[in-house]
Amino acid sequence: MYLIKSPLLLKWYYPSLLWNKSRTDKVIYLTFDDGPIPNVTDFVLKTLKVFNAKATFFCIGDNITKHPDVYAHVINDGHAIGNHTFNHLKGWKTDDETYIQNTLKCQALTKSNLFRPPYGRIKKSQIKSLESLDWSSEFKAPNNSQLPTLNSRLNIIMWDVLSGDFDINLSPEKCYQNVIRHTENGSIIVFHDSLKAFDRLAYALPRVLKFFTDKGFIFSTL
Repeated sequence: MYLIKSPLLLKWYYPSLLWNKSRTDKVIYLTFDDGPIPNVTDFVLKTLKVFNAKATFFCIGDNITKHPDVYAHVINDGHAIGNHTFNHLKGWKTDDETYIQNTLKCQALTKSNLFRPPYGRIKKSQIKSLESLDWSSEFKAPNNSQLPTLNSRLNIIMWDVLSGDFDINLSPEKCYQNVIRHTENGSIIVFHDSLKAFDRLAYALPRVLKFFTDKGFIFSTL
């Protein structure tokens, strides 16, 4: 069970998180979770380039270490990088210390002040801990008990449109319709550059890019 459009109640309950950007400008923010993955991420990069579109990739640290060449390709193409924990942890089922340390382990690779909690599941206590850290500094290794100094605040990025590409029971056309029916100015859209999502992603992404490009939108990084 999941919602395609993020409800106002969730935005109210988590007010410090970013759900969408300005509704004034015709700008859309595509995001891709769970990569980098060979072939899948490469397809995304190639498709984005066709439409001169930029996006933000929320990367799993373990995948970065396994596929450094693909990760470098994302950066070299001018896209933004975000932290998605090292092992794709679900915050609701993970103790705070483990969650923070796993995020810091990924941060040592991404060095980004953008973070998206896997599954969108994060406790308020974890938000408070993460936002208290200085994300502009070079972090210590996760097994080091010394945490970064307090100062710069991290941006925790959620979304207002969920494509549903991760759902193996969803048709590719329905995935596409999910996005075009619910996207508006400033929308942050979630896709996944993962093997599980690829059938729906490969169908929906180029069509989404064409649909909104033809309507005069631009695609930017967060």
